[in-house]
Amino acid sequence: MRIEIICTGDEVLTGKIVNTNFSYMAPKLEDVGLSVHWGTTVGDDRDSLLAAFQLAATRADAVIVNGGLGPTIDDLSQEIAAQAAGVALVLHEEWLERMEEFFSRRARTMPPNNRKQAMLPATAEMIDNPIGTACGFALDIGRARFFFTPGVPRELRRMLEEQVIPRILARSGAPASIHLKRFHSYGLGESHVDQLLTGVEALDPTGGVKLGFRAHYPQLETKLTVRGTDMDDVHRKLAPISAAVRQRLGNFIVAEDDQTLEGVTLAALLGVHGTLSVVETFTAGQIAARLAHLPKAEAVFRRGVVVRDFGELRHAFTLPTGCLAGEMTQAATEAVAQAARAQTGATHALVVLVELDEGADRIDLGGTIWIGIATADRTEFRRSRILGGREWVRLGAVELGLDCLRRFLSGLPVVERIDFEKT
Repeated sequence: MRIEIICTGDEVLTGKIVNTNFSYMAPKLEDVGLSVHWGTTVGDDRDSLLAAFQLAATRADAVIVNGGLGPTIDDLSQEIAAQAAGVALVLHEEWLERMEEFFSRRARTMPPNNRKQAMLPATAEMIDNPIGTACGFALDIGRARFFFTPGVPRELRRMLEEQVIPRILARSGAPASIHLKRFHSYGLGESHVDQLLTGVEALDPTGGVKLGFRAHYPQLETKLTVRGTDMDDVHRKLAPISAAVRQRLGNFIVAEDDQTLEGVTLAALLGVHGTLSVVETFTAGQIAARLAHLPKAEAVFRRGVVVRDFGELRHAFTLPTGCLAGEMTQAATEAVAQAARAQTGATHALVVLVELDEGADRIDLGGTIWIGIATADRTEFRRSRILGGREWVRLGAVELGLDCLRRFLSGLPVVERIDFEKT
């Protein structure tokens, strides 16, 4: 099955907006075993759009067209699709009624130009958009089946996952059931994980499981794409391989599927009726930002203290005499953690302090990360040195701090060497 993605719009073609829709669609298709062979970007020009549709119709089996379904004069996808297919545009009464209801529920009058969004090629199959006014549609042009989707990211994503991908899979003759299992890990590089998981696919003798990776520092996503005759068959194939992945990656797995590291950490705190205060330097408050907005965080998150200079910590907390007066030490890190917990009334405190190397913009330099975790009766410490420049250190410090807290709450070793740190 050869797939092409066509993204439309002058703003995308000229780089005025980043084409995040393409970077979302291509991996999603890859996750279910559908490879994108071509990616095309076209502006809001009739001749260019028609040429792109006609070319795709000669070389692809399925084409996803993104954008151009709005109500304005530069939204051309319906018109050019009808022209390429050699059919007329007709009013889709059902979608017109849906749009009128959409505006009515919001106590608004539908502008006349929105009627344009209900004009579809005569041979098109309407594809529902439950959260917007631009319906999608599918039709055949030449040898290919075209799927037209809205440019609004949240509308595209829902339509792609719920409707477009299942239609393409059915057209491709793929097995009836396909499932993607994901493991999110921190601390192991892609080549290391690939080595650790050597031979894991062979645990399914039918060849129905494909192993893949998606690296996005500081985490790595390990993907298992499983094909089967039905979901029971999928789960039978998946069970021994998932068990092997968990056993081989061990403590470095921070979350699975749609879970996140911060979500897992918050759930662990909720599980022990814990509360948390966070102290950060250089991270711009990114640890607090990842935790404090989550559902139920109001029951856990007590306070976030963000400073850029260690000396400011002496103004924020009552610390032992001489603490932070000289070089950073384990004792100073632990003292800040203990003070943060005691003075905010939290059951747990996480402290992540970063000392940047002078000239840390160079990738051969970095910084030292000092991490302290404190409860009323226990303190843990972790020191790590990461190279790779300022941003690499900042991202690593946030992830390492959250992971240390996850490990602390899960009864795992807080100190376990990772691939990214230097001795």
